Amino acid sequence: MKAKPVIGVIPLWDETKVSYWMLPGYMKGIIAAGGLPVMLPLTDDEEILKQTAEMCDGFLFTGGQDVSPKVYNSTATFNNIVCCKERDSMEIKLLREILIEEKPLLGICRGIQFLNAAMGGTLYQDLPSETNSDVNHHQSAPYDAPVHKVKIETDSPLYRLLHTEQLKVNSYHHQAVKNIAPPLKVMAYAEDGIIEAVYMPSRKFVWAVQWHPEFSFLSDNNSFMIFEEFIKNCK
Repeated sequence: MKAKPVIGVIPLWDETKVSYWMLPGYMKGIIAAGGLPVMLPLTDDEEILKQTAEMCDGFLFTGGQDVSPKVYNSTATFNNIVCCKERDSMEIKLLREILIEEKPLLGICRGIQFLNAAMGGTLYQDLPSETNSDVNHHQSAPYDAPVHKVKIETDSPLYRLLHTEQLKVNSYHHQAVKNIAPPLKVMAYAEDGIIEAVYMPSRKFVWAVQWHPEFSFLSDNNSFMIFEEFIKNCK
């Protein structure tokens, strides 16, 4: 039997309960696409992260707390910014090792925000406060239901995968990519112009999306295809 690619999944952190936790959709989406997900420890130990980058075949950067403005050399301008300094520290160091090892990476929600911030871009710290948009970026349950459209750039790898210029997506976030980092390119925009997907052209597979395929991969084939493409590139 051929070994499945091992995917390191960034843990979610509950400060109140002082515990790691995980949404099953991240793990189940990877499994359904042919991968073997492993939740990583929350650590910024460089030796551990270097070994982790060497050991795993790919990485999923999950959703979670807000990315600290410190990551993109800024300061918090709103009182609803909730950060996790342990995750920021871990992901900065792990991302560096992933790029050195040239391993595939998929970012989801916070994942796209962190990737952009860590590579030199900036973020909207609070969309409702900083933009005037009628697009629903923070939906209520059920979280697999599409609530707005995105337009896919036709010269992007996302278009080459899905063969469509428009998607209906789910959405649950209050931060977003503002100025895109120089190493990244946009793959999709929301109807109000908010960046919804990016990739790194210089790498085999470094993708990130603002919506939530971990909630919708069972009901939406386009979401499942993103997981499939990620796992295919991890083999």
